Amino acid sequence: MSMVLANHPPLANAYHTFGKHLLLGSTIAARPRELVVLRTAWLQKCEYEWHYHVGYAVTAGLTMAEVAAIRDGWQSPVWDGKGEDRAVLRAVDELVENQRIGDEAWDLLAGHFDKRQMMDLLFTIGNYVMLGWAVATFGIPVEPGVDPIGFDLKTRSGKDPAGSFRPFEKG
Repeated sequence: MSMVLANHPPLANAYHTFGKHLLLGSTIAARPRELVVLRTAWLQKCEYEWHYHVGYAVTAGLTMAEVAAIRDGWQSPVWDGKGEDRAVLRAVDELVENQRIGDEAWDLLAGHFDKRQMMDLLFTIGNYVMLGWAVATFGIPVEPGVDPIGFDLKTRSGKDPAGSFRPFEKG
């Protein structure tokens, strides 16, 4: 994505400032953020974001069974007893499908997050929807030399997807 944004430096600077807040200054923790990213990637069939965030989600405390259940959405029995996770996934679904989070889902979020966290969550969902659009429209592939993690949670090489990294990262 950085190479695409290099074509428009003022946009790149603005987007990176926003993205920096969502990743480093957000009031929501890594786990709900990774739930947002993976559910959004699944709904948009954005292989690029799915690939990179499976490992991040595991690092944030999700199990591979939970990552797999993200594909089934908030009603999966995996989320029974995990009200915050269920509320986050439902919010993603409603915002993507209806362009708003309904009152019932909003009230469920309010049981787990304060107003600032809910705002950060909403804007995180919107960011990853927009990013998915950009990745699809610009045809951004997973970088060469990377062993991509598919929606089936298998890598092309058959290695453990939780141990996958970008080319410049060390495992």
